[in-house]
Amino acid sequence: MTETQRLPLLGQAFPEISAQTTQGPLTLPRDSAGKWLVLFSHPADFTPVCTTEFVAFQKRMDDFRALNAMLVGLSIDQVFSHIKWLEWIREKLGVAIEFPVIADDRGQIAEQLGMLHPGKGSNTVRAVFLVDPQGILRLMLYYPQEVGRNMDEILRALKALQTSDAHACAVPAGWPDNELIGRRVIVPPAADVECARQRLTEHEGYDWWFCHRDI
Repeated sequence: MTETQRLPLLGQAFPEISAQTTQGPLTLPRDSAGKWLVLFSHPADFTPVCTTEFVAFQKRMDDFRALNAMLVGLSIDQVFSHIKWLEWIREKLGVAIEFPVIADDRGQIAEQLGMLHPGKGSNTVRAVFLVDPQGILRLMLYYPQEVGRNMDEILRALKALQTSDAHACAVPAGWPDNELIGRRVIVPPAADVECARQRLTEHEGYDWWFCHRDI
């Protein structure tokens, strides 16, 4: 992987990108400041899997808004292609896409964010970046071109990050429907021996290193 393709790292400031979109010029994460940014790439316009993904994202727009999230798409297509494809989705499928779609027709943003998959031509992989209201990259998901994403998992991950931030906790697998502790969250690790000794007197758990609580 070359330096220009180096992936941004979790916990670092998301690199600034400026681009033309279907709703006008956009600079991120500046234009998403104060909101969570959900930036996702798709391989190409007028393709079946991408079409199903756009419909699925749009069907959950109210859920993303309720979580104070801004949804933005991206692919290496020109803006007129995006516009025509969105028109097709509205006319043929009855779904009006409300979120902006970046036209990365030169592929510079895709290269900067490591969205290009060797051996797959110039199409982007199915990447998802979750960026917090302070512009910090918090989560990345990458899917190959052949596999469509699960938007409910993206929403779940966004809710989990917000819950972790708000309650200073960790969240278990499958939260909020975990097989062991259900909707409860995990208490942060003990910082010293005395804290470890007290942990089970203060919280429920399987051991001092595995305690959980309600929120």
